[in-house]
Formats: sequence, structure tokens, C-alpha cells
Amino acid sequence: MDATEIAGLESELAGFLSEFDDCFGRSEPREHLRTYVSGQLSALQRKSVEPIALAADIPPRTLQRFLESIEWDEERLRDKSQQIVARDHADRDAIGVVDETGHPKKGIHTAGVKRQWCGNTGKVDNCVVSVHTGYVVGDFQCLLDSDVYLPQDWADDMPRRRAAYIPDDVTFRTKPEIALDQIRRCLDNGIRMAAWTFDELYGRDGGFLSGLDALGQTYVAEVPSDFRGWVHPPRVLLRPTAWELQQPGKRRLFPRLAVTAAPPSEVRHLRTKSSVFRSQRWQPFHIKDTQKGPIVWEVKHADFHRKHADGLPGPTHTLIIARNALDHDEVKYFVANVAAGSDIEKLTWLLHIAFSRFPIEHCFRQAKNELGMDHFEVRGWRSIHRHMYVTQLSHLFCSRMRQTLREKNDRARGTHRRTGSPRRLGLRGGVVLAQAGEIHSIPSGVRPDCISPAAKSIGAEVSSKENARGAHRKRHQDRRVALVPTG
Repeated sequence: MDATEIAGLESELAGFLSEFDDCFGRSEPREHLRTYVSGQLSALQRKSVEPIALAADIPPRTLQRFLESIEWDEERLRDKSQQIVARDHADRDAIGVVDETGHPKKGIHTAGVKRQWCGNTGKVDNCVVSVHTGYVVGDFQCLLDSDVYLPQDWADDMPRRRAAYIPDDVTFRTKPEIALDQIRRCLDNGIRMAAWTFDELYGRDGGFLSGLDALGQTYVAEVPSDFRGWVHPPRVLLRPTAWELQQPGKRRLFPRLAVTAAPPSEVRHLRTKSSVFRSQRWQPFHIKDTQKGPIVWEVKHADFHRKHADGLPGPTHTLIIARNALDHDEVKYFVANVAAGSDIEKLTWLLHIAFSRFPIEHCFRQAKNELGMDHFEVRGWRSIHRHMYVTQLSHLFCSRMRQTLREKNDRARGTHRRTGSPRRLGLRGGVVLAQAGEIHSIPSGVRPDCISPAAKSIGAEVSSKENARGAHRKRHQDRRVALVPTG
């Protein structure tokens, strides 16, 4: 990157941040946003309030008040960043990823902190946990939403809530409930996904899966080994028989399973005991290449009907059982609300979605290591969320600049690489499935249309002319922006 390109980043950042001017009623907090984002993009070792403020030659208390008490609309800022993604990075191949991450903290006063599982340290630790949705298309990836998980004991402790400035309308929600609310917000802001994927914490929650069904969203969920359902739909009685109508006593509820219907089975038992799976051969699936060599999983699949909360079977889904080709004891189970049947192309697409969660981990590493997402030293509920929304903004800017520079380099070399443009609708060329000794390659211009029609009509459509960039605003002349790598 030459001096001209570095100088161009300054003007790009100014134009990008001007799109959020209407989130602030006064010029001072607008300038504080520029200071905070520039600090996160800088080469500072620690990206907390004090180092950022001192580097910008302003009192640390000024930036603390920007997060704590100065009036500005952080939720509008979050929504506008989603609308920008919908406007500028829409793609029919976009994948939504749901995950949570931990932020280790000392003490007991930060909102939501307690000893709980912390993925960042890989153990039960004193931390704050946040739930996120991410957006992935080709080489472009960003965070869309962030919410602090409030444990039940915090939600029930009124003195502790008041000390952390937790609003009265904030109640206990499970992580899947938080994620479902985030997905609704994404849809309302114009975000469209080909499919969502998430780990078994969310996949085991029937209410979360039913919520996605109600929203018309396609998903490929990792589920636990004790997840239950049927590979053959059981008989369901829709109304009482004539004999039952003549019997005295309490009437049974309908619809219900027939007395002769088979009970639902755990997916681990289906793997070893069901003839549907035992009769299949394991098919190798190439996930990706790494420095240590290719990652390959072997798969079997079948039609599947998951057990709903009322005990009845749902519509036809696909159950995918995958085992590590190098370690057959490592087994994963996936359920997709799409019936793949014998369609190899559709199955390959579902497997591609199932193994596409790693980009959000990449986003977490970038946001924490490069932008200071876990460097927050504020304790209040609103302050933490403001910090996370601004960090999302900084990460989105980095992703956009990286995409721009990559496209420029590709043009200079006379090559084309996929960067999330709506012009390309196909699968990545590296996705292949082997069956009976034959390798099936998916054509790059074809993708099975597995999106429910309802998913295409939910939420507000975002106009390409909305949020036009404002005028270039005066900024600190001595500030420099370092581009954070996102690939």
C-alpha cells in the first residue's frame, strides 16, 4: 500500500462515518465517533478508552462520557450498518452465522459478568458473554449484531441491575432467544441469507428452529447426538375414530401420534441401528485445504422429521451424519430444513453451509486482536453495547476496504476473484462430493434455490439511494488509520 492509498483511507473513513451522522444530534458526539473508530483502527497496543483518548489528545473522561451518558442513538447506528451491508454487499449466496464469544473480566460489577463457559479461554471463567450474528459471502465477512447475555441471577438481582444501569425492560433471555431477535432485526433491515448455520447450542433448541421456520429462513443446524426425530414419518391421527367418540371420559387431543407409531429416535442411534444409514456407504467431502493438508469429512444422509414441542413430526428435513476421515470417533450431526433426497448438488450445498461457521471465529479474532472488542473497561449495560456496535462499525469498514483493495489488485493482475458481488451466484469451485468412486463437481454458476418464498418478502427493502454520504467533515489532521487485515 503506497502513500496515496493510505491517504485515501482517511477520506474513505470520513465518507463512511458521515453515513451515521443522523445517529447523533450534535457535532461533538459525531467527532467522538471518529476519534473512537480511528483509535480502534490505529496501531495502539491497547484499544480501550484511555489510550485512544490520549493518542487523540483529548481527556479520557470525554470518551468515557461518549459511551456512558452523552445522548446518541446506538441502536440506529447498529441498524444503519446492517442496511449498508444489505445495500452494498447483497448476494444470493450469503450465509448467516450465529455464535457467541466470551470476554474475560475481573471483578463482579460489569453487567452480565459471572463464572461461565468462556470460549476465549476454553474453560469456565469470570467473563461477559455476548451473542452475535455474522454475514459471510465469498471473501467478505462482517458482524451484523451483538448483544450481551444477561444470566438469570443477574436478571433477578435488582440492586445489581441498577448499579450496572440495566434497563427495567431487559429481561432474561436464552442465547437462542437473543439470536432469534437478532435475526428478525437483520431481516427488518433488508439483510437476506441463502441459509443460516450455528452450533448445537442453538440447534438443540426446538423453539429457535421453529422460529426460523416461521420467518421463512433456511438453516443447517449442528445438533447434539441426543436430538430426536424419525427417518420414516410416523402415523398421525388427525381426528378421533368412531369408536373413540363412543367412549366415556376425557377426550384426547388431536392431532396426535397413533398408538402404533414408532417413538422418535436419537440421531446417534439412527446412525448405528437404522437400516437407512447402515445401508449407505460413507462419502468423502472435501471441506478446505490448510497448511497441514486437506480437511475431509465422510458423510451419510437421509430424510428426517424432527420432533416438535407438541410431540408431532415436522415436515421433511435432511439429517446429515459426518465423521472425520482421519478420526472416525469424531462425529457431527446436522439437520437442515431442506429435503435433499437424492439430489447430490443440493446435498453438497447443505454441506458447504454446515461447515461455514469458521468465518465468524475469524471475525471475533480480528475484532478482539486488532480492534479491541474485548478491551472495554466500562461496566454499564448501555456502554458495553455502544462499544460493541462501534467495534462492528470499525470491522465493517476494514472488510469493505480490504474488498476494495483486493478488487484493485485483481484488476491490475487481469484476474477476477469472487468478493461478494451480486453478479456471481454459484458455489465455490472447491466444494466437491465423492460417491462410489466418482468425484462430482458443482458448476460455479448453479446453486439450488432452497430459500423459502417467505424469506424473500420479510422486512424493509433498502434503497440504493438511502443514506447518501454527507459532506466531508473536519477531522484531526494528525490522525492516521491503519488497515486491519480481514482475510
